[in-house]
Amino acid sequence: MTYVKYAPRRWKRWSLLSIMAIVGLALTAAHADSQRRRSFTEPNAEYNGAYTFVRLRYGGHPGWSYDYPAMERNFMTILQDLSTIRPRVRETNVFDMDDPELLKYPVAYLSEPGYWYPEESEAAGLRTWLLKGGFLIVDDFLFAQWQNFEYAMKQVLPDAQIFPLSVDHPVFHSFFSIETLDGMHHPGRPDARAQYYGIFEDNDPSRRLMVVVNYNNDIGDYMEWSGDGYYPVNLSNDAYKFATNYIVYGLTR
Repeated sequence: MTYVKYAPRRWKRWSLLSIMAIVGLALTAAHADSQRRRSFTEPNAEYNGAYTFVRLRYGGHPGWSYDYPAMERNFMTILQDLSTIRPRVRETNVFDMDDPELLKYPVAYLSEPGYWYPEESEAAGLRTWLLKGGFLIVDDFLFAQWQNFEYAMKQVLPDAQIFPLSVDHPVFHSFFSIETLDGMHHPGRPDARAQYYGIFEDNDPSRRLMVVVNYNNDIGDYMEWSGDGYYPVNLSNDAYKFATNYIVYGLTR
């Protein structure tokens, strides 16, 4: 009788524990699946001279992969329609910064640099690429992340100075003529007004712009979701304008 009396309580207790264990396993599996999807990259396209969008990868945080690969495909579709550039639309590349293959491509994109801690070989690889003529687009970070970005860039270019850019710089007029730099902000953070900075060859603002920095902004996110109505149309349109200008500048300077 005693066993029969308390068996239902034991069953309820063990059932609850079993359910909690199952939920825990499910959450762990979901997290692992999310991490796998973040780290997944499609095979790189072989070099053939066609413009191919390049994203840079770093370790320790999945921020390098944010908006991948939808942003690239949306952007390359728009770039193909807008310009005489004939980019690969479905194929885009992801490279480690010390991958020698990076030297074949003139423009690269770096996401979430607030979580980027370059190893010595990565810093050396990116330095070599930049000094040989590479053009880097830095995007998607805000506020306190600036300090780490600045530290990371010092590992790449120890003597580099970071200059604020004004709207009259050629990078803002290489395809579209952008009239103001005041319209953008980081998605979901209206208080984070976009600012634009640059690193120049030999720290001379009259020379080639090597790095363009979108601070308090995330043009990648605007482009990724441009067909879903998440953000105002004008912000998505402006993101495409900035991105197109960056690519054209990087290919022609």
